[in-house]
Amino acid sequence: METATFGSGCFWCTEAIFQRLKGVEKVESGYAGGNVEKPTYDQVCSGTTGHAEVLQITFDPEKITYSELLDVFWATHDPTTLNRQGNDVGTQYRSVIFYHNEEQKNLAEKSKKEVDSSGVFQDPIVTQIDPLPDFYVAENYHQNYFNRNGQQPYCNYLIKPKVEKLGKAFRERIKPEYSAN
Repeated sequence: METATFGSGCFWCTEAIFQRLKGVEKVESGYAGGNVEKPTYDQVCSGTTGHAEVLQITFDPEKITYSELLDVFWATHDPTTLNRQGNDVGTQYRSVIFYHNEEQKNLAEKSKKEVDSSGVFQDPIVTQIDPLPDFYVAENYHQNYFNRNGQQPYCNYLIKPKVEKLGKAFRERIKPEYSAN
């Protein structure tokens, strides 16, 4: 198993996306990239800790590659907005790839360059690519959020469309139990 760590806005909005991919064994919402040890959600939301809301993804590279995870990362958020995803504003919502080793760093930089020059996005990509400092698991109520709260208005209007977009764009990569969703 290998690990990838991505920040692409609200972790509630992105956790459900990666959970549905074949080869992804575990997705944990958490915090990384800040200067406070073991921050709480309230501390991170204050914007004073420097942490981003991130996902730590445990995956089987025999079933899904790091490059394929990067493809999903780019396709499911706006990497051209600095410290913002939709109405979520602040450094905790920044687009960031925290790499675990030099291979991931090189793949992330190559992928960013290719996507940036492809013209898919009108504006330049502002995604940071940094070594993973510490990762702190978010509080339990943040884990598996969409799967537990899918009927709430926030989930219906913000998360469900992202999940549906994933299903259309990456249909062959979706776990069978989610293919009808």
